[in-house]
Amino acid sequence: MRKLENNELERKSVEDFKTAVKTPIIIILDDIRSLHNIGSVFRTADAFLIEKIYLCGITATPPNKEIHKTALGATETVDWEHHKNVLEVIENVKNKGVQVFAVEQVESAVFLQNFEIKAGKKYALVFGNEVYGVSQEAVALCDGCIEIPQLGTKHSLNISVSAGIVIWDLFRKLYNSN
Repeated sequence: MRKLENNELERKSVEDFKTAVKTPIIIILDDIRSLHNIGSVFRTADAFLIEKIYLCGITATPPNKEIHKTALGATETVDWEHHKNVLEVIENVKNKGVQVFAVEQVESAVFLQNFEIKAGKKYALVFGNEVYGVSQEAVALCDGCIEIPQLGTKHSLNISVSAGIVIWDLFRKLYNSN
C-alpha cells in the first residue's frame, strides 16, 4: 500500500467546485463563537460539495485569519452568507421547500442512525452555540431535530465534530453508499 500524493487525488479546482452540482444540504451556523469551528465546518462543507453555509448572529465571517487556519481555502469555494437573525434564515429556507432540522437534544428528536432521507428533498442543518446549542425559538421553527447518540459522560460534542458526523451520514444516505 502506498500513500497517494496530493496531485494524484484528482480534486476539483475552485472553478470546477463553483460549477459542480452540489449536495442538497445547507448548513446554518447560529452564534458560533469559535473561529476554528467555523473554519472546520467550511472545510467539511467543501469536502462534501455542500450547497451553502449561512453564518448567523455572532458567527464570524471570512475573510478572517483564524477561520482560514482551519478552512484552508474552503471559504473561497463554499458559497456563504451572513445574516443577523437565524429565525429569518430558517423561515426563508423553509419557504423555498427545504426541510430544516436542528442538530440538538430535544424531546422527540430522531437519532441520527434512524433519520430517513427522502429522495429529491433538500435539507438544511442548524448547528447552535457551543455552550447553549440551538435556541428554543429556532428549534420551534424547524421541521424536526436530529440527535447524535452519545454514551459517555459529556452532554455534547464539539460543533465541528457534530457537523462532520451529521453531514457524512446524510451524504452517505443521499448517495446510498456504505
